[in-house]
Amino acid sequence: MEMKKNIAIITGGDSSEVVISMKSAGQVRQHIDRDKYEPYLVYIREDDWHVKTGPDDAVEIPVNKNNFSFIHENREIRFDYAFIAMHGPPGEDGRLQAYFDLLHIPYSSSGVLSLALSFNKYACKNMLSQAGILTADAFLIKKSMKWDADTIINTTRLPCFIKPNSGGSSFGVSKVSLPEELEAAVHKALEEDSEVLVESFIPGREFTCGALRTSGREFTFPVTEIISKKDFFDYEAKYTEGMAKEITPAQIPAELTRKCQSMTARIYDVLDCRGLVRIDFIINEGKLYFLEVNGIPGMSEMSIIPIQIRTLGHTEKEIYNLIIEDSI
Repeated sequence: MEMKKNIAIITGGDSSEVVISMKSAGQVRQHIDRDKYEPYLVYIREDDWHVKTGPDDAVEIPVNKNNFSFIHENREIRFDYAFIAMHGPPGEDGRLQAYFDLLHIPYSSSGVLSLALSFNKYACKNMLSQAGILTADAFLIKKSMKWDADTIINTTRLPCFIKPNSGGSSFGVSKVSLPEELEAAVHKALEEDSEVLVESFIPGREFTCGALRTSGREFTFPVTEIISKKDFFDYEAKYTEGMAKEITPAQIPAELTRKCQSMTARIYDVLDCRGLVRIDFIINEGKLYFLEVNGIPGMSEMSIIPIQIRTLGHTEKEIYNLIIEDSI
């Protein structure tokens, strides 16, 4: 009888998104095919690497970072595969993937270069702009640099968005309408990252679309429209029940659906993505503007990607099997 593969479901992370990562990882574990795989929840945050096991995951067993293994009941258990369910660094910026590459352990996400690029919003926007993809005007502020409001306003105009250049769960994001609001908004974003992206405000409807490519199949998922009750889709709107509507499939003309899906597939290919990826857009006056890439999108039960998977007529278990089988 063939032994089950040991799957590490990676959660935790070094950012404010750790709580969201834990929710995603818990749901991924529920949908892993237990007939084929033995899943373990692996928590990684700074120097604390441990496997959560036992009732209510109360038992914590240290991970040996030299070969990504742990000791359980006097037996060494090595992981055959890493399913990344960590939002923010080091799981969404490529650093953890570099570690797995060194150990020759396959994983579920895009590779090092793709994630490093997509996680850096400013670099990603520049690359996609060169590929002819529309995106908002932007200005980058580094922690050590001096900046003035006039330069920013001349580049992005007001209102504008201030956000951490690297990050994915709307922590540290502000919408600024007045020059005197800029300094506080930049300071707030710098609490999350050493670089701040200032981006011009584009009015319009917000859409998001997921994609997955394996060696045998290609999926571009149904489009979701995001309608926030807040001024924009901030952390509260994203994670507080009733603060936003996420309509899947979006109630839009078929031509616009095809346009969103086509642009999603194109960006996925330009950035050399792998695994499940979600891409956000704004449509303004019939034009589709790229917002950002979610290299490790949320995977909790009511997150957008799982809903898109189910709307397409598939199950999370089926999709996870495809991802693991393709990369293991």
